[in-house]
Amino acid sequence: MKLRPGRPESLEGRADREVRVYDYLDRLGIAYQQMDHPPADTMEICRQRERLLGCTICKNLFLTNRNQSKFFLLCMPGEKPFKTREISDQIGSSRLSFAPADKMLEYLDILPGSVSVMGLMNDAGHHVQLLVDRDVLAGEFFGCHPCVNTSSLRLRTEDVFETYLRATGHSYIPVTLTGE
Repeated sequence: MKLRPGRPESLEGRADREVRVYDYLDRLGIAYQQMDHPPADTMEICRQRERLLGCTICKNLFLTNRNQSKFFLLCMPGEKPFKTREISDQIGSSRLSFAPADKMLEYLDILPGSVSVMGLMNDAGHHVQLLVDRDVLAGEFFGCHPCVNTSSLRLRTEDVFETYLRATGHSYIPVTLTGE
């Protein structure tokens, strides 16, 4: 596993959703580093990748309210526990739960285990509201998957939450998670 600047040397055999991420970032002029690796579908595996990336890979949770009329992507540090009540109180939406995989695929073009803020580029209808823990926003660098869990990206946090989100037409709601 090697961290390299920009897109992979070869795009052969890569999923279209991954290639579209590189194309999108390149069009926006956002610098990034990329690393290929075996599937990283748990936070334990992601923590091993963090050492190579030199930044935190966020835990991303795809959530919905009880009647599935609102969808949320929560981006938080992997070591923090997730408490639905804590988020519900901050965003004024009760009874949050994990959203169905078919909605994740429909809105973000992502499969379970690969959830990433990069999927917001596929949400042209703005069905998903991004929630970001303030600790994530405080970091200089941001780690995420390019819509597949066999690769990881390292980007400047500022580029993700300003340039990238602005281009997707999405905004974010900062939240504070304590795990209590």
